Amino acid sequence: METYLAWTLTVLLTLIGLAGVVIPLLPGTTLILLGFILHKLLLPSDLSWVVIGWIAGIWLLSVFIDFLGVILGTRAFGGGKWGMLGAGGGAIIGMFFSLPMLLLGTVLGAVVAEKLIAQKANRAALLAGVGAAVGFLISTIGRLICALAMITLFLLAVADSH
Repeated sequence: METYLAWTLTVLLTLIGLAGVVIPLLPGTTLILLGFILHKLLLPSDLSWVVIGWIAGIWLLSVFIDFLGVILGTRAFGGGKWGMLGAGGGAIIGMFFSLPMLLLGTVLGAVVAEKLIAQKANRAALLAGVGAAVGFLISTIGRLICALAMITLFLLAVADSH
């Protein structure tokens, strides 16, 4: 019974975490990490703390990639702090509708913030929006790669323990 509970919690947190890699309000890789730590605590012989440490290192990389992606994307296309804030706000609003609206909200949020608050020209504001979208896509791909690496490492460690 305890084994089934541990695996059920691990799988649930991992699946919700995978969804969170794409949905901004869900802490994707953090949920995956928590699921694996919980698994370690409930079934200690399945994997070592060294493996948890490596998984935590990949998690840290995902957090860095997430932070850096949108900032560099927005900055690379000429956006400033308002563009980055607008992109974040637009992403939060867009996520309640659909994945395409999430991306569109990111772009529109950056454009509106750069245009109305930072008083930038139309072209500069639009470029900041494009940069925010590119950064969002790059960070999402980076988070997904990290999530898959975390899951792969976990599965290899568990398979090796049995």
